[in-house]
Amino acid sequence: MKLKGRAHKFGANIDTDVIIPARYLTTTDPGELGRHLMDGLGEGFAKKVSAGDMLVGTTNFGCGSSREHAPLAIKGAGISCVIAQSFARIFFRNAINIGLPALECPQAEEIEEGDLLEVDLASGEIKDLTRGRMYNAVPYPPFMLEIVRAGGLVEYTRRKLSGK
Repeated sequence: MKLKGRAHKFGANIDTDVIIPARYLTTTDPGELGRHLMDGLGEGFAKKVSAGDMLVGTTNFGCGSSREHAPLAIKGAGISCVIAQSFARIFFRNAINIGLPALECPQAEEIEEGDLLEVDLASGEIKDLTRGRMYNAVPYPPFMLEIVRAGGLVEYTRRKLSGK
């Protein structure tokens, strides 16, 4: 599974209130949440996102609340994956559970705003097509890749129960 998109760069400790402020938690609709993605840093970020784009952070991305709204907002805005040096554990689990790839990449800090990236989820390779660089993220074990490919844990479980 390969993904391609432009990088939107953020720093360390991007918390769930920044990703989707609490005032928007009256819904679980990914599209509605996505319209307010990153409003915690100022409104309008979601309008800059094109389908397939990627969020890039440094350390402790997704810290704060355990709510699933944060990865839902990211996915709802059209972001294809999140790359960071490290993630808050519950954010990482929530992201995988809804089918949003979250890649741990020690070199994420080297990626620049606007870089065109190509990500191979199976190998963990991240190609920076703008700068001609290659980074290695921690590849997913096969079962996690299946969950992401299915679109999340619920769909993965449905498929398993139906024998598909």
